Amino acid sequence: MLKLGVNIDHVATIREARYRGLGHGEPDPAAAACLCEAAGAHGITAHLREDRRHIQDRDVWKLREVVKTRLNLEMANAPEIIGIALKLKPEIVCLVPERRLEVTTEGGLDVAGAEKSLTETCQRMKAAGIEVSLFIAPDEKQIAASARTGAQFIELHTGRFAEDYHDQVKCEAEVQRLIAGAKQAHALGLKVNAGHGLNYENLPTLFRVPHLVELNIGHSIVSRAVFAGMEKAVKEMLAVMAGYHGS
Repeated sequence: MLKLGVNIDHVATIREARYRGLGHGEPDPAAAACLCEAAGAHGITAHLREDRRHIQDRDVWKLREVVKTRLNLEMANAPEIIGIALKLKPEIVCLVPERRLEVTTEGGLDVAGAEKSLTETCQRMKAAGIEVSLFIAPDEKQIAASARTGAQFIELHTGRFAEDYHDQVKCEAEVQRLIAGAKQAHALGLKVNAGHGLNYENLPTLFRVPHLVELNIGHSIVSRAVFAGMEKAVKEMLAVMAGYHGS
């Protein structure tokens, strides 16, 4: 069964638009996480960025208290955040690139270019009982490097697929890249997640990609929740995902 990890970052984005720097406010990401789990989500994802633009430190500690499924901490491979993760002990961390001027994570990690540092982080997380996923483009060199780091998962960046969804030729080319990447990763012993830009409309096209374990979806679900409520938005996404039949 394909699992759903709901990214609740943009619940915090809404809060911070009004209450930034105040240490309180609504809506509460932890309350959103509880609603997602009640609706059937298999995990909760939150990105503690170095610039703290949405999720705050207090949020991740509260999430650690309330999440009953699987807490996935998205994070940069940065000393401060690594230290927080080792104390927080989420079930899994997803290492992602961060650029201060980006609106959201725009691309995958250059694992091949930072293999030594990422390997060291994977070793530290493994020693603490935390699994590691690397957020990467479906690129042969990056997937091979990911396997060498000791990470248990990769998360395939589906942003280009989402951007090209309405261009049949470009979309098909990206689907083929994702299919090849998932097959390569699986053959190397990596588990395969995917995320970025996935929504209720484009998701079924992704079902051609084999070996997927979990999808991490945030913005589309939070957007739908504005009109339908969080539980209904999660249930509707799970209903779409039920059409996936794996490899």
